[in-house]
Amino acid sequence: MNERVASRWFGLVLAGLAFGMVGGVAMATEEAAYTVEKTDGDFQVRQYSPQVVAEILVDGTLEDVGNKAFGPLFRYISGANQAQGKIPMTAPVTQQRDGEKIAMTAPVGQEAVGNRWAVTFMMPANTTLETLPVPTDERVRLRAVPARRVVAVRYSGAWSQHGYEHHLAELREWMKAQGLAAAGDPVWARYDAPFKPWFLRRNEILVPLEQGERN
Repeated sequence: MNERVASRWFGLVLAGLAFGMVGGVAMATEEAAYTVEKTDGDFQVRQYSPQVVAEILVDGTLEDVGNKAFGPLFRYISGANQAQGKIPMTAPVTQQRDGEKIAMTAPVGQEAVGNRWAVTFMMPANTTLETLPVPTDERVRLRAVPARRVVAVRYSGAWSQHGYEHHLAELREWMKAQGLAAAGDPVWARYDAPFKPWFLRRNEILVPLEQGERN
């Protein structure tokens, strides 16, 4: 898959996340479940429920690894698994689980792992490592993410290195003022299609906290 095609497919799946359309019918897009402990403007402290993600490690810059990772991850939920469950290419979006079909969910996550990036698709909440089909692409792995406490900043804007670094710096300043210390690396989360106006796009940066830490 060349970069241009990968970019187009990545846009299609994020378009599905933005509009929640299946077969021309509006559907509710499933998102990662969490409760809010504290809100201060664009900043929140959240408690997330356990999740399962499909993940791939890729090389590249923050701005281009999404395109590189999308193909293998999307092929997995479209049928590149031992059960050969498929989701039609015309609707790579949220839908009810049917047989071995896997619903598309939000957000698409991205975080640094050494010199590489881990890009993830969140699996539907009613799935487990035991019930999800095994990927046929050995680069794709399924991983259980335990319940976690995070601090988050939400912002609108283009998917750029500058925007990410600017808002991450603001988040770290807010954490410092609140007496909160990071317990891991930041995760970049994107919710919208690339053709959505940049000033309306929903982006978030999440930084994990120690579970027992309170301010």
